Amino acid sequence: MGDGNSTVAAVQRALEALHASVGKLSQEYGDTLGVRRLVSDVARLSDDLAELGPPDPHHRPGPVPEELEEIPDVEYDASMWTDAEHEGFGAPDRRAP
Repeated sequence: MGDGNSTVAAVQRALEALHASVGKLSQEYGDTLGVRRLVSDVARLSDDLAELGPPDPHHRPGPVPEELEEIPDVEYDASMWTDAEHEGFGAPDRRAP
């Protein structure tokens, strides 16, 4: 697990680079609605980062993507459902009251 301070510092550097890039876009495109939105979004991200505070010591990060099991998107074998109850209908040999 990485150090929270170094992670925050890396995000801060990325936001500073993004702020500089949006500044260049502003010079190229002028004061347009899109540029104003980008400037506002970068400022909001910076504010959100500043308000994060220290990480929760009880937080457990989820699995990294390499640990996730991929389930193929194929039809299941029909025999798997033999003698299964149909949701809402009950077992085939019983009747509803």
